Amino acid sequence: MTKSVPYADVIIVGGGISGLYAARLLTDLGVDWRLLEGRNRMGGRILSVVPPRAVNPIHPTQAPGFDLGPSWFWPEYQGDLARLVEQLQLETFPEFETGEMVVERLATPAPYRVPGYSSAPQSWRLAGGMGALVTRLQDGLKGDRMHLGQVLHRLEICGEQIVLTTRNEKGETKQWQGGTILLALPPRLAAQTLDFQPALPQYLVEDWSAVPTWMAPHAKYVALYDKPFWREQGLSGEARSVLGPLQEIHDASAPDGPFGLFGFLGLPARDRRSLTEPLLLEACREQLGRLFGMAATGPVTEYYKDWAADPFTATAADTHIGDGHVPAPRAAPEEGPWAGRIYAIGSEWAREFPGYVAGALESATIGVNRICLNREDRNR
Repeated sequence: MTKSVPYADVIIVGGGISGLYAARLLTDLGVDWRLLEGRNRMGGRILSVVPPRAVNPIHPTQAPGFDLGPSWFWPEYQGDLARLVEQLQLETFPEFETGEMVVERLATPAPYRVPGYSSAPQSWRLAGGMGALVTRLQDGLKGDRMHLGQVLHRLEICGEQIVLTTRNEKGETKQWQGGTILLALPPRLAAQTLDFQPALPQYLVEDWSAVPTWMAPHAKYVALYDKPFWREQGLSGEARSVLGPLQEIHDASAPDGPFGLFGFLGLPARDRRSLTEPLLLEACREQLGRLFGMAATGPVTEYYKDWAADPFTATAADTHIGDGHVPAPRAAPEEGPWAGRIYAIGSEWAREFPGYVAGALESATIGVNRICLNREDRNR
């Protein structure tokens, strides 16, 4: 080990929920770790935005956050996530689903109302958005062990250690050394963007490359308002449309405001790339006006995130909407020089909840347990 190169027993690559939760577990176990994140923020595909001057009159210290990534969780059957939310003392509230739903089809001259329905089990959200979970996890970790803006390019086995080479936004490279790697990245992104020396087994590269990245093909739009005017019309805020550009719409309101609607764009990523963001936002506002009335065309604030354009999320293969959740790939090499030295813990590697926030906790827990067992075996 070279003294000038930062070292940790375990290096976590990726600062999403799986990476942060792995760091929390390792901290509790007394294991030395470092975390490398390519973005200039933690959270990965969790991204919550706080409107300018937003104030919660009931809880002034808790600013409402609105999710451009995942929003919901289901405590009824995602017990580990529910327990973590309770341990971190995060406020929760149920998704608003009271009222009728609006449907827009090609064969009908105008949108029409149909009876609404409630999710079973109930969908829940976090006050402050899912970003509140990221913040609370991050607050419980040592800041000097987490490094932002470090884009990983190469991993090389050098004797008993693994040397990682990262590059920052200025193009400057930096090296890090570790005994074991926890790879908290989407499988396809890891397989197609990282240089492993020696190379990973071909079956593992093919395995990882075949797994669609959750959220990668999608784009999400959020519109915020002073009043939930759709509720006054007996509407839940839910809508389905084949005309678009929004395909699926839900109520995005914070419990005490601001109030809002959010939707997923049905346009494929390749079509979105041919349009400017102002044109897409204008089309979203116009559609909300068709569905919920003129008041919907004038949001106080609006946000848009195209995950297909995010290089830390999507690859060229992640452009098709509809792949959905698929079975988890193998998380580690079964033989060869990388066996026992690297374990993948992104949400897609979860067996029970692949692609969900709960899956990030699941895969992180399995990964940490696995490397701890490997460390015990080596020390015998």
